[in-house]
Amino acid sequence: MGVAMPEEIRVTGAGATLNLVYGGSETYALPAEYLRVLTPSAEARGHNGVGGRTVSGKAGVRIAGVEPVGNYAIKLIFDDGHSTGIYTWDFLRELCLEQPAKWQAYLDDLAAQGLAR
Repeated sequence: MGVAMPEEIRVTGAGATLNLVYGGSETYALPAEYLRVLTPSAEARGHNGVGGRTVSGKAGVRIAGVEPVGNYAIKLIFDDGHSTGIYTWDFLRELCLEQPAKWQAYLDDLAAQGLAR
């Protein structure tokens, strides 16, 4: 059995933040930029883990839409046209619980490659 679906999924701040509620009181606010640059799509992850790249230049990106994908995920649509990432409940939960470490690793990757947010 996978991770439970969030009880509430809401986009706030004119698309700047995805808010998730678990268990009635456990809340997370994930910035659109964070979700965009850590997209589970082939753009960032590659195919079968090969060929991915660090996504940069997304500091101003916004979430334009959220669509359900079966009973196991959502698809986020961003205002830069990106819409191919499928965010499973397990992956969203991981993004919530590991946000500080994942964000720092992303910033470190940008710096190492001379890229900007």
